[in-house]
Amino acid sequence: MKKSMIYTKTGDKGTTSLVGGVRVPKTHIRLEAYGTVDELNSYLGLLQTYLTEEADKRLVAHVQNKLFSVGSYLATDQSQTELRMESRINDKDITLLEQAIDEIDNALTPLHAFILPGGARGAAVCHICRTVCRRAERRILALAGECEIEARVTAFVNRLSDYLFILARKLNYLAKKEEIFWDKSCK
Repeated sequence: MKKSMIYTKTGDKGTTSLVGGVRVPKTHIRLEAYGTVDELNSYLGLLQTYLTEEADKRLVAHVQNKLFSVGSYLATDQSQTELRMESRINDKDITLLEQAIDEIDNALTPLHAFILPGGARGAAVCHICRTVCRRAERRILALAGECEIEARVTAFVNRLSDYLFILARKLNYLAKKEEIFWDKSCK
């Protein structure tokens, strides 16, 4: 098998290929959407290094794989190219996140105030992942203004940000770090 080239020089003039070969400017809203998903996936790789429980590691690894599906979905202009099966998000992907959220939330004390991002290092990284996830969601919704995006894609990303919030709380709990509540008086 021939080794693939890392550099192709095809993007030197500011364009890139979508799935199926359609070329678009690197500044296209579609690239902003799947590029932000890629950024989130990279931060999740960093988050993995802070996780200690195998169930959390497995779920975050699963999410990373599903984010490749989301990226592939977003990189496919379905008016030009048929969507690949592996690029789909299904209901069980969303349900898996909802079940994890409920399980963690049931084990934690209820929140009665806004918390500041931070605490344990893993929790702080988790909050970074959460905010990048929210940005990815905004980019996907902006793309949805130009083309149809399946509701499952946006639901998955939305649920993922909720999961990352609750996982940050869990990581602080496991590290025995107090949550820092917003001081509304800013004193």
